[in-house]
Amino acid sequence: MRTQYEITVIIPTFNEEVNIAGIIEAVYLTLSTNKIHGEILVVDDESRDKTIKIVQDLTLKYNNLKIIVRHSDHGLSQSVVEGFRQANSDIFMVIDADFSHPPCLIPHFYDEIKKGADVVIGSRYTHGGGIKQWPLKRRVLSLGATGLGRILFPEVTDPVSGFFALRREVIEGYQLRPRGYKILMEVLGKGQWKSIIEIPFTFTDRQEGESKLSFCIISDFAKQILNIIAYSFVFRNNHVWNEWKKLTRFGLVGLSGVFVNTGLLYLFTEYLGLYYLIASGIAIEISILNNFLLNDCWTFKIKDEPDLYIQNWFHRFFSFQCVSIVGLLINMGILYFLTDFFGIYYLISNFIGILIVFFWNYLVNRNLTWKAKLHY
Repeated sequence: MRTQYEITVIIPTFNEEVNIAGIIEAVYLTLSTNKIHGEILVVDDESRDKTIKIVQDLTLKYNNLKIIVRHSDHGLSQSVVEGFRQANSDIFMVIDADFSHPPCLIPHFYDEIKKGADVVIGSRYTHGGGIKQWPLKRRVLSLGATGLGRILFPEVTDPVSGFFALRREVIEGYQLRPRGYKILMEVLGKGQWKSIIEIPFTFTDRQEGESKLSFCIISDFAKQILNIIAYSFVFRNNHVWNEWKKLTRFGLVGLSGVFVNTGLLYLFTEYLGLYYLIASGIAIEISILNNFLLNDCWTFKIKDEPDLYIQNWFHRFFSFQCVSIVGLLINMGILYFLTDFFGIYYLISNFIGILIVFFWNYLVNRNLTWKAKLHY
């Protein structure tokens, strides 16, 4: 363990001469004001401007400031991983150099780690967070990337945030091979963690310098998603693999519900002589109950305390019932829309609707009915 400092604030840089002095001073003042013995570690990708020279000069002023210049395999995420390796503490904090992330929140992140959290994430999408001064293109790309990330990590509202802190043991011994800008996805996908705290913050677009967003970065993110998925199937003992297991079980439960629904519809109509619409309504409700019970005890393995079980059971069942009914309406809407407006064969339209509703049901129930308690 490296414990020369209480925390290492890692600042990845590339051509940040207009921001770097200001962000270093802001981080230094935040640490000293809050009496945190912290290290400031700048990891630079061979900037072509004066960034390196400015930081080197500032090391004479700040004795806790260090710079590492990387000469190959450039990239923000790779720079952050190098910062993890070189940090002289057991708590890491990652922050952008352009003031998109408020340095004043560093003590809050540090306190939550000291209280026991494994990872603390600055979230733009949790209650109280937000984004300022972003053009529509960046908002759409960010929401798309966040949506993909939440498929792998449903409990995290901002899994692509670049503003986060973590304990060294979360990633120690694990080979991180990130690409592009979304290093947090790599940490969550390959590291070992149990508890996460999300701290709301307002992301402010850079005031000086140029954004590094490009098609290559988008491509790297897609490759990173595929790499994390492949990693989860190979090594399995990680959160993404556990999420795949839940998704598979949810699908199998849904399939069992189809058989229950069809069997009961036939039984009630052919043998009990019920009107088929009445029989269908009863069959649907029983299949919903079947799916709920199996998901509650098998997919998500809920184990409430005895005195809370009944109360929570009814709450979860009501939530599941509402989500299922909305899903049914969505399915019917898709069937009607694709068939009547686009002329798609009704069985194909229905299949598309079933697929969309399956992911709707899973994601909403995962984040509402059976929301994991990762937060303190």
